[in-house]
Amino acid sequence: MKLQRKHALVLIGIAVWNVVTYLRFIKALADTEGRPTGYYVAHTILIIVNLLIAAVLGTWGVRAYKADRQLSASGTSPE
Repeated sequence: MKLQRKHALVLIGIAVWNVVTYLRFIKALADTEGRPTGYYVAHTILIIVNLLIAAVLGTWGVRAYKADRQLSASGTSPE
């Protein structure tokens, strides 16, 4: 399956959104005090996993965007 440019842009957009929101979440987490250690561990794991998901989606989006651009430049249509 070949992703079109609009799909690539959606993947990139979701990746950027995840990074922006979770960077804000990191700041909010750093500003909290007096929580049990488990709270910080659980939220840190959540942040790491979501940033990894953003990296994967961003990578897929960039690859799909580049592939679609190359197909457009060569004049062939995706199947």
